[in-house]
Amino acid sequence: MRRGRVGVAVLVGVVGAALVVPLAGASGRPVVGPARSDHGCARIEDRLPVLADWPLVRSDVPRSPVDESRVRRMVAGMSLAEKIGQMTQPEITSITPEDVRVYGFGSVLNGGGAWPNKDKHAPVGDWLALADAYWQASVSTRAKIPVIWGIDAVHGNNNIYGATLFPHNIGLGAAHDPCLVRDVSAATAKQLRATGQDWAFAPTLAVVRDDRWGRTYEGYSEDPRITRAYGYEAVKGLQGNRGPRLNGVLATAKHFIGDGGTTGGVDQGVNASSPAEMINLHGQGYYGALAAGAQTVMVSFNSWTNPDLGVAEGKLHGSDLALNGILKGKMGFDGLVVSDWNGIGQVPGCTNSSCAKAINAGIDIVMVPQDWKAFIANTTAQVQSGEIPVARIDDAVTRILRVKLRSGVFDQPKPSARRGAAESLEAKALARKAVRESAVLLKNNGRVLPLGSRAKVLVVGKSADSMQNQTGGWTLTWQGTGNTNADFPGGTTVLAGLRQALGAANVTFSETGDVDPAGFDAVVAVLGETPYAEGNGDLGRRGLDASRLHPEDLRVLDKVAGRGTPVVSVYLSGRPLSTNRELNRSDAFVAGWLPGTEGGGIADVLVRGGFTGKLSYSWPRTPCQTPLNVGAAGYDPLFAYGYGLSERQRVTVPQLPESAPECDDGGGGGGPATEDLEVFNRQDIAPYRSFIGGPENWGGTEIGPDGTAAQATISVVPADVNVQQDALRATWSGTGQLYLQDPSGGSDLRPYLSADAALEFDVVVHQPPAGRVVVSAHCVYPCFAEVEATGLFQGVGAKSTVKIPVSCFDQGGLDLANVNTPFLVYTESPFEASFANVRWVPGGARDPDAAPC
Repeated sequence: MRRGRVGVAVLVGVVGAALVVPLAGASGRPVVGPARSDHGCARIEDRLPVLADWPLVRSDVPRSPVDESRVRRMVAGMSLAEKIGQMTQPEITSITPEDVRVYGFGSVLNGGGAWPNKDKHAPVGDWLALADAYWQASVSTRAKIPVIWGIDAVHGNNNIYGATLFPHNIGLGAAHDPCLVRDVSAATAKQLRATGQDWAFAPTLAVVRDDRWGRTYEGYSEDPRITRAYGYEAVKGLQGNRGPRLNGVLATAKHFIGDGGTTGGVDQGVNASSPAEMINLHGQGYYGALAAGAQTVMVSFNSWTNPDLGVAEGKLHGSDLALNGILKGKMGFDGLVVSDWNGIGQVPGCTNSSCAKAINAGIDIVMVPQDWKAFIANTTAQVQSGEIPVARIDDAVTRILRVKLRSGVFDQPKPSARRGAAESLEAKALARKAVRESAVLLKNNGRVLPLGSRAKVLVVGKSADSMQNQTGGWTLTWQGTGNTNADFPGGTTVLAGLRQALGAANVTFSETGDVDPAGFDAVVAVLGETPYAEGNGDLGRRGLDASRLHPEDLRVLDKVAGRGTPVVSVYLSGRPLSTNRELNRSDAFVAGWLPGTEGGGIADVLVRGGFTGKLSYSWPRTPCQTPLNVGAAGYDPLFAYGYGLSERQRVTVPQLPESAPECDDGGGGGGPATEDLEVFNRQDIAPYRSFIGGPENWGGTEIGPDGTAAQATISVVPADVNVQQDALRATWSGTGQLYLQDPSGGSDLRPYLSADAALEFDVVVHQPPAGRVVVSAHCVYPCFAEVEATGLFQGVGAKSTVKIPVSCFDQGGLDLANVNTPFLVYTESPFEASFANVRWVPGGARDPDAAPC
């Protein structure tokens, strides 16, 4: 078996992961070629020389003169409608195969939580039947260009019921094994072929700088050396390159560029890196992936802006410099560029269905999940008016057809007749191996581990028997929520793995720890985070304190710790967290990350040992210690990058300090507030929770994690305002209210008054109010103040941002020292609108567009 594991070196300065040689010639620019190998796989290099400019990347997939000639002939014979059809990517829930035939789509998109016939448990046959129907519709068009189907397969084919799911990327990073990544990616490609998809929206190449980011687990490491080598092998595994043809599925290098470096770890936020940092830090994964032959690149939602450095690219979906200038120009990428979900709508002056700037900037395929008809009409008009040059359209279609030829789709039969079998969905042995290699032993005082095959254990904790917590986000559903163990046939929880290893008679389970640990050889506590994906996983000012984010875990540990039986904690999470309290109550502590469906791999190392995992992310000493990255000034983690014990080592972790400052100070203490108070951002922001109320129940019906709630006169469902499912769409048929409240009581928000703050929220009105609407804030009812807001909700369709000065509520008698409900919308008449991004913003009242009192 080939191996690629390397020792972890101490890092100094800029690090990278591939061979870089100077380019002969006047330009002096470097050239990146294939990664140097170590045991047959990409080497994780000790360091990479600092680059002064973006390198030219030599792709392992050569350009074929025969293909190029064929593409030129095809493009010359296509109509404008056929070309724009190739550039349009709708979501499978918004189209039929007949739409594929009529509009000639070049590709279709499978979003998280989308399945054939809306059936979460759709069998393989249903996936293949839909794939065949799309394919047959596409080859029945005049152009006869096969459609390709893209899907977010980020840890296996994770939308598919019954598929083996691998550890998320953060776990694979801890394995420090590029060969493992190639094997996992190759197995994922087989899973896609088994269900009829051609294109994996993976790998994610983010070099994560702030672990508060909700997509931290999608990044392999904070170390770009690992991202570089892993990007290379992930593409090799997915695509299976053989000269100018692929033997697997299309890979996607995403998200270009800098998604892991946003200020504050804010998803889709602002990356303020210098060009040198982009080149030498955030660019590394792309050098590896493109050198391996990645055929597609997905654009990132984030902005690249730093006025002090003269960087003003803004949203990367509209950046001509980043896409045409850097990616296609300097780096020499000749594949296709695809947007992210409605990403063009975030470019200033654009909407989800219209953005000439994004196409002119270099996007070739536009992901327009629902608004595809309007996009086609708008883009056609923009070409006819000259706003989008015909040459840009031809270049986009040339790239799309080039990639399709290289993928082999032109030469293949319908998806169900291609190489691929239902049994390819299962890859248990490989996944279990990946789990074992990913687990990192952080503490093993008294060498409690391994447990031994005859141990009698008490298992506790919410994640011990939870496939949902074990698999995390991007699993069957977008956020990974709403799943049960029954949704994972054949999967193994950590509890089940322990029962297999020790015998069911030797394992007692109590989720809440209400069993006396006396008489057991050990307590195994399986704890950690609950599922989340992009946006919803951002921690912001809440910081990294695990005991505050998940107090239920500490309550369980307090029941079993210090009672004479050693406690072994397994922490399942999508990022390192400050776990001092949990560590102090544990004799042994294992970072298990998000292991996927094969939790038995955790049981393997607990019982038999064999820990080899090393941290690819630094572990914080305090909750507010972020960003925390190896090589940075003042670097002082609790467990450093590269740390990881074997069970044979005699290392004692001492008692750790448990007192730490809160990281969510909104500017209290008498001075003006300096940071936004987020109340709702794609989800409730603790301590606030969302409710509806009406005559049926004025006490309030809480809006569930699925974003829905209903009473007789008001109902709520999830909706899109700025990004995917970031809003609550409320429909009033009569009297009712939508509100966000802290059930535990009020907070002192006087600092927001002194900061000239405004209550701000983004809104799309679907039906204007038929009567009076008020927006109010409450200081524990009946203490409240309201603002007449009917006139703020008159425009239909377009998004607007409402800004109501906090001083308006102060004038209305609100006790700002005790605010428990910072947002409430009330009406007694029919009204329908979507509300997103609710916050109190310092200085907002001074904005010219702030509403008058």
